[in-house]
Amino acid sequence: MPRLGLLAVLVVLLAAGAGAGAEGAVLQVRSGDSLAAAVLRAQPGDTLQVARGDYAGHLVIDKPLTLIGSGKPVIGAGNSGDGIRVRASGVTIDGFVVRDSGADLDAQNAGIYIAPGADRATVTHCELVNNLFGIWLEKSRDSRLIGNVITGKQELQSAARGNGIQVFNTSGVEVIGNTVSYTRDGIYVDVSTRALFRGNKIHHVRYGTHYMNTNNSTWENNESYLNKGGLALMEVRDLIVRNNVAWGNEDHGIMLRTIQDSLIEHNVVAGNGRGFFIYDAEYNVVRNNVVINNRIGVHLTAGSSNNKVDGNDFIDNQEQVKFVAARDVEWGRSQGNYWSNYSGWDQDGDGVGDVAYEANDVVDRLNWQYPLVKLLLSSPSIQTLRFAARQFPILRAPSVVDKHPRTHPLNPEWRRWRDKHPD
Repeated sequence: MPRLGLLAVLVVLLAAGAGAGAEGAVLQVRSGDSLAAAVLRAQPGDTLQVARGDYAGHLVIDKPLTLIGSGKPVIGAGNSGDGIRVRASGVTIDGFVVRDSGADLDAQNAGIYIAPGADRATVTHCELVNNLFGIWLEKSRDSRLIGNVITGKQELQSAARGNGIQVFNTSGVEVIGNTVSYTRDGIYVDVSTRALFRGNKIHHVRYGTHYMNTNNSTWENNESYLNKGGLALMEVRDLIVRNNVAWGNEDHGIMLRTIQDSLIEHNVVAGNGRGFFIYDAEYNVVRNNVVINNRIGVHLTAGSSNNKVDGNDFIDNQEQVKFVAARDVEWGRSQGNYWSNYSGWDQDGDGVGDVAYEANDVVDRLNWQYPLVKLLLSSPSIQTLRFAARQFPILRAPSVVDKHPRTHPLNPEWRRWRDKHPD
């Protein structure tokens, strides 16, 4: 074989040998061992298999390692500092109980703190108990938080707690299948992009998600219930918000505030104070949602006129739409929406009402502008005013108008959401 060909074969063999050794060793950590010492001894790429037992917190991982817990070993921080702080890229933590961080908001104490620059972090199937922040993730790319259960410091007032999952200045993060409760906000997201939030359950917090300045992302198949507010999506664009359920929240189910160019579809908002709160929202598509049994179905304000709102079911809301503006907003241009309080008719039987639906009248407008009018709602004078406004267009108030109202709900499963409400 020529000398050059022999050299090429040697290079290939050496490369193959280096690749085989790059997987790293598997190290056993037994109950009673020092987990910190095991991390210190490990080489980059090693896997630590940690047996069931109690281990000291304030653990620092500064090299790419995989930590796998067997039987849910417990890492306790003793109510100070962080349980685990990750400072290296390529770290995986799976199957631990991490508990009892400190309570210093300024220090951002967390069960698992993933520091800036620690890319491709993976935290799976962990229980984060009694921590200020459950998982803190900052300036990290392509990290994954999957199947974790997070419970905050319940003895603290809401404002003194941290968030269940804190996502700040990241790209490509995936937050999937986590359950969060008794924190300040369930999932707090800011200044991020290309994020995926799927299949999470969030309850008994302030906002299920507090989601700001995070574009080109997806929020789907999540459930947010029995919170102050459900999903709060603010200062964002190019979102997909689909197949979520928000029920029994004190204020809103889904807030769309200063949001543009987004798709909001196939969501259920049931038994909330306000189903949708839409504020300064433009050029969005809101379609095929079920809005049922809320005190106000949709609170529409601050413009929010250039949206396509079609194919939604508005059922048994005490007030279907709260809207105060100088001119009408038209919904249902292509398919029409269903309104359970529609009093028109469908003479040709095509499933579309023959007269337009108007969401509110002059009495509704007076009620919203001057709340004391509520005291007079049952009086003959107010009832006469409502009757006169319906008969004489000159007294008409600007309204959400649906010129093609459906006469039957579009979602065949709408009944399953009728009884969703706060305990």
